[in-house]
Amino acid sequence: MFKLDRKSIIIGTSAIATSALMLSGCMGTTAFGSSSETASAPSKVGVYAIKNKTAIDGGVTYEKANGTEAAYSYNQQSTKGVSFGRTPTANEIKAWDIDALPDGTGLPEGEGSVEEGDELYEEQCAACHGDFGGGGNGYPQLAGGNQDKDENGIVITLKNQRLAPGMDAPKRTIGTYWPKATTLFTYIRDAMPYATPKSLSANETYAITAYLLAQNGVMIDGQEMDEEYVLNAQKLTKVVLANNNGFYPNIDGPTGPADVKAFFADRAKNIGSGTRCMTDCKDPGMDGKTEATVMKIGYEMKDVVPAYSTVRDLPPEVEDKSISKAEKMYNVNCKLCHATDNMGAPAVGDVAAWKEVTAKGVDKVVYNAINGMGGMPAKGGNEDLIPSEVKEIVDFMIESSKPKH
Repeated sequence: MFKLDRKSIIIGTSAIATSALMLSGCMGTTAFGSSSETASAPSKVGVYAIKNKTAIDGGVTYEKANGTEAAYSYNQQSTKGVSFGRTPTANEIKAWDIDALPDGTGLPEGEGSVEEGDELYEEQCAACHGDFGGGGNGYPQLAGGNQDKDENGIVITLKNQRLAPGMDAPKRTIGTYWPKATTLFTYIRDAMPYATPKSLSANETYAITAYLLAQNGVMIDGQEMDEEYVLNAQKLTKVVLANNNGFYPNIDGPTGPADVKAFFADRAKNIGSGTRCMTDCKDPGMDGKTEATVMKIGYEMKDVVPAYSTVRDLPPEVEDKSISKAEKMYNVNCKLCHATDNMGAPAVGDVAAWKEVTAKGVDKVVYNAINGMGGMPAKGGNEDLIPSEVKEIVDFMIESSKPKH
């Protein structure tokens, strides 16, 4: 897998040429390859001349002729003289290609324990993902769900259907849904924490990965991951997650694109085929000839705590007298960006930064907070806040950023 992690190097491309290329790219390119490879004899405008070759995503490719591809026109301007950049250097490719593959390729040196990951998770992750990876604040649950499998090797808790109150939904957590543990390491290293991505060292990333695997009850070489367990590259590649074989078609390796095309090409076997319908639909059999009975998943989990309910009322708020209303509103609406200056916002507690912010007067600061400025949305993105509440938050932030005597 190859992923660009730096800005592309494009030299000498004019705005007009870029527009032409964009139009040509939109109308003349299939999923993973140029449509020029599928072009053939001209066809009549507006006629859907379907090729016998499917695109990598299972769609079909169409013949191009006289500026038209099926019902769509594409740009025919010449791109002669347009520079497509230069060949990247070996060091530039090395900086870009940082994915960690399932076989361990790309994993850095380093190590981290479950106990260290516990501390880092509390500091960096729990505010969004909840205690112990239980989920919260609109961010996904990272741990939970039974990893037991049925007689067909399917993770049972992925088959849940929430058809009525008291029934559980599918558990898509790291332990039940993710197929590869190295993907977890890569995602944490590249994208987390949300406000400060790429700020974690290799050791810290190993530690948080170890903690999350331990919370999901994952074992490595038959060994449980207790607090003292230390994870490194060699051990991470030995992790076999419960849903390792739950994704298809297989996209790994040099034959990945061809395998995907072959999978979608045999639609009757792998996807099913039949007559399109809007009412009284029936699910076709996998052989494309017989009709299969539409069945609902019968597995039901009832040991859900708390039990699911159709009641939509919010739970009563328990008053915390140790924290002011203004600070609560700040934590919900502003802290994500203002906890540090990494998002371009003045960090709360930075005396010099807030001295500069308030130089034009507090009224101006409040006005900007209500109406938005630069990259900050009006009212921090929460339109339900009234002006007086915004002022309370601003006052709290300013007061928290004064010199301590």
